[in-house]
Amino acid sequence: MDRNSNSYIFIFSVIMVIVVAVVLSSLATALKPMQSENVRQEKMQNILKTFVGDSLKIDGKSIELTRAVASEKYNDYVLNQYALDYKGANKDGVDAFQVKLAEELKKPLEEQTFPLYEATYEGKSYYVIPLRGAGLWNAIWGYVALEEDLNTIKGVIFDHAGETAGLGAEITTDWFQESFVNEKIYQGQSIVGVEVKKGYQGGNDKGDNAVNAISGATITGDGVTAMMEERLKNYKDFFEQKKQSKVAIR
Repeated sequence: MDRNSNSYIFIFSVIMVIVVAVVLSSLATALKPMQSENVRQEKMQNILKTFVGDSLKIDGKSIELTRAVASEKYNDYVLNQYALDYKGANKDGVDAFQVKLAEELKKPLEEQTFPLYEATYEGKSYYVIPLRGAGLWNAIWGYVALEEDLNTIKGVIFDHAGETAGLGAEITTDWFQESFVNEKIYQGQSIVGVEVKKGYQGGNDKGDNAVNAISGATITGDGVTAMMEERLKNYKDFFEQKKQSKVAIR
């Protein structure tokens, strides 16, 4: 066949496309278990970070909370997990860790599953709740750890799919996430979460349900506000049941 003919070039191109597609498909299949494991470890790392920070204290030593360490130590600290319905009852046979909020948010409230992780660290109990909402350009998500009173925030982790660097992407920074520490999620008897407030003048007031917004990232900040309130209020029935059981035990 004439290598300069159009038919030769066409056949050669088709063959190359097929070969490249097969190679890429094979690579994707081969790498999928590794990618899934990385996602699993990162999730464990983020859950733990909300209440232990960037390092674990083990036998008097501080160990960096890497993904590998998180995977190894996760079950030492996360003692219970719940897959709750919208009334706060646990769904039998549902693995909370496998619940994907991106899919749950597409369902009616009555059909959603609400994961929650009960943990202990250095003699204190914590409750970690996954979050998911919408930023300016794409999804935002994270985790919030509540102290034993089910009101005070121990720590938060936020991430995003496509917020603007230097603006909305600042939700991943330490300074922003640390501003949520010790804030309350209740206002009276209602769960309101924490408002990311433009022009906030509250200083270090931890009882006003508000933190300072990121300059130039109003929509992303509003997304964080809405995400926290919308997700957390769905756990109120569970929180009230927990509080009542603790009072009964005492």
